[in-house]
Amino acid sequence: MTRHKFAIGQIIDFDTRVTPLPRPSGPYEVTRVLPAEDVRSRTYRIKSKAEPFERSAKEYEIVAVQPATSELTATFGGAAGADRTR
Repeated sequence: MTRHKFAIGQIIDFDTRVTPLPRPSGPYEVTRVLPAEDVRSRTYRIKSKAEPFERSAKEYEIVAVQPATSELTATFGGAAGADRTR
């Protein structure tokens, strides 16, 4: 089983280096992580507030706008936005 780069709830956008298609600019939120057999098939369901439906996106098509909560916890050693001076 392969590990996904993005997590549910993470804010992402389409990578501008990939061939542009008509779609609203982001941000988008990852709503589901779909099972993957290999690295090339990692797929996500994403949702923009500007659209009433979800889209499907391959991992190579999207980039993180903000790190996943688990990444923030690992980086800062606690809850995101926590006051570390007290």
